[in-house]
Amino acid sequence: MANLLIDKVLNNNVLIAEHPSFKEVVLIGKGIGFNRKHGDYIETESVEKLFVLKDEKEQENYIKLLPFIDLDYLDVIISAIDLIKQRTHADLNEHIHVALTDHLMFALTRASKGMEMRNPFLVETKALYRHEYEIASMVVEHISEKTGIHLPVGEIGFIALHIHSAITNKNLSDVNQHSQLVSRLVSMVEEQFDIEIDKESIDYMRLVRHLRFAIERVIKAEKVEEPEKIANLLKVEYPVCYNLSWKLIKVMQQTLKMKVFDAEAVYLTMHLQRLQNKFK
Repeated sequence: MANLLIDKVLNNNVLIAEHPSFKEVVLIGKGIGFNRKHGDYIETESVEKLFVLKDEKEQENYIKLLPFIDLDYLDVIISAIDLIKQRTHADLNEHIHVALTDHLMFALTRASKGMEMRNPFLVETKALYRHEYEIASMVVEHISEKTGIHLPVGEIGFIALHIHSAITNKNLSDVNQHSQLVSRLVSMVEEQFDIEIDKESIDYMRLVRHLRFAIERVIKAEKVEEPEKIANLLKVEYPVCYNLSWKLIKVMQQTLKMKVFDAEAVYLTMHLQRLQNKFK
């Protein structure tokens, strides 16, 4: 990107500039507004850690958010998003600047007053999005170093969902819904088998991963080949697991409002059978 003409300096970290292709853009970066004024040019290559918001809606929402943000917090949040960018090596969806800035601002305010928001899907999030969870842990550590505010562990889960949403371009509410769905399905398995699965165990990881990939296949409408002979065999050999797999599939169908192919029941039955054996 070349030189951009500065239209307005909103604060030390945020500028509005003219872009040759996108017209108006919002530039975000630590200290980029310092000593700059309307009519100056900004050499974007020379500014490391610079984010450009091109989407009009995101620009508008970000500007609306600014008056409510403590400038010290904004500094830290900008560097936190930069850390996410570096660690994911991905083009993040622009929405992360609005959504995560808003979220972290409240999280920091709450934590500074000693308030904590419980995260009921922390364990599922950790198992579903391992990589994002690790990056979110770094973000929490980074914030603690810079502000002295220790965010509670539940925040790692919330931040991980924001990261996953930004990397995959998925809507945050869908990402949330999938974590909740997996949580519900795992509870159904525990109830049916009358067991409690250790949430740090490899069995739990495998089950969650299997359910996650099944959900993704359903969403993409990926047809899985059904080995018919195996299906008939499983029905007879493992009726409890086979019936449970269908119960789980019905919940998936109702929640996602999409068809689940019969073959999913076969693979899920085999998975449940292996799990049940471990607990016998």
